[in-house]
Order: sequence, then structure tokens, then C-alpha cells
Amino acid sequence: MSTDLPSTNDLIAKTPIDRRLAEIIMPVIEDLGFELVRVRLQGGKTATLQIMADRPEGGINVDDCADISTAVSATLDVEDPITDNYHLEVSSPGIDRPLTRLKDFATFEGYEARLDLSQPIDGRKRFKGTLAGVEGEEVLINIEDQGQMHTIGLHFDLLADAKLVLTDELIKEMLRQKKEAGVEIDNLDETAFDEIETDDNEGADGAESKE
Repeated sequence: MSTDLPSTNDLIAKTPIDRRLAEIIMPVIEDLGFELVRVRLQGGKTATLQIMADRPEGGINVDDCADISTAVSATLDVEDPITDNYHLEVSSPGIDRPLTRLKDFATFEGYEARLDLSQPIDGRKRFKGTLAGVEGEEVLINIEDQGQMHTIGLHFDLLADAKLVLTDELIKEMLRQKKEAGVEIDNLDETAFDEIETDDNEGADGAESKE
């Protein structure tokens, strides 16, 4: 299976260390039957390695995230790409998820999204509208301009950030996926079911502490 990241695009992994981490953890996650959505090493007093993963069909659950955390942690212990102490967090992409792969824009066709570009087009860097699929390497989005709807194409490599906009329709679809994945849902607080953070050495509910 390929572990190549999208060329000239940093939606999955922005920095050089993020890309190095993605090269290490992507095959581990794929071997478990999941997909890497995004990886970020966030600075701070203690760094946090944030990994977002999902099933190919969507609907990842807490047990899945725990399995990924265990496997990734073991691999990182061997590869040791992070010299300082860090916390490991593994989560689902959430409801208003980031869109990091070209196929995401096809999967979520018909849903609202916000797209930010790395460079402006006609003086504009942000577009908000309804995803209309993909055409070649272009992401199609329906936007309103002066009361008229237009479909425009934005080259995938120009995207600096992209995520879904939280709507009732999107919430219903994501909850349906989570239900099919066996996630117990009592309310719409996505923090109650989207993130798995393994206990650290002090036993707190948080991230796995790595030294």
C-alpha cells in the first residue's frame, strides 16, 4: 500500500516533522484497516501529538482509536522521531471534520464547507459554499455571488485549510455513521465521543505521556 502524502499539499501534515511522523504512522494505521486524516505535533510545555484517523467508510469509534493509539505508540517507541516528552492523542475527525484528501471532497459532496487558499484568486482566499464533488485535481464548490449561485473549481494543491461547516444535516449523517460503528451517543456533545485520550503516568484523563 502507498504511504505517499499529497504532493505540495500540507492538509494532512504541515511541517517537516509532521510529514516525518505521517510517514511512520500511516502504514501502521492502514495495516489496522483505518486511514490517516491528519497529524499535528503541537508545541507547549509538553508537546502534543494529535492524530486523526477514520475508517474508509467513516464511523470510527473509541475502541478503534484505542487500538490505533496502542499500535502507533509502540512504533514511535522504536522509531523515536520525537526527542522531547510528548502526549499522544488519537481521535476521530469530529463532525465538522477537516477535509485533507481529494476523495474527502467527493465523499462529502452536497455538504457545506469552508475552504482557505494558500494564495488569493481574484483577491479572495476564503470560499464558503456547498461541495459539488471533484473534477480531475480540482475541488468543485457552489458559492453565492450577488444573489446568483456559481460553481467554481479550486485546485487541490492551492488549499491551505478545508473543513466541513456544522449543519443539522451533517450532524444527522455523522451520528448515523457513529451509530453504525457501535458508538453510544446520548447527546450532541461531540467531545463526549469523538476523542480517545489514554491515561498518562499520573492517571489523569488526558493523553498518553511519552518520554
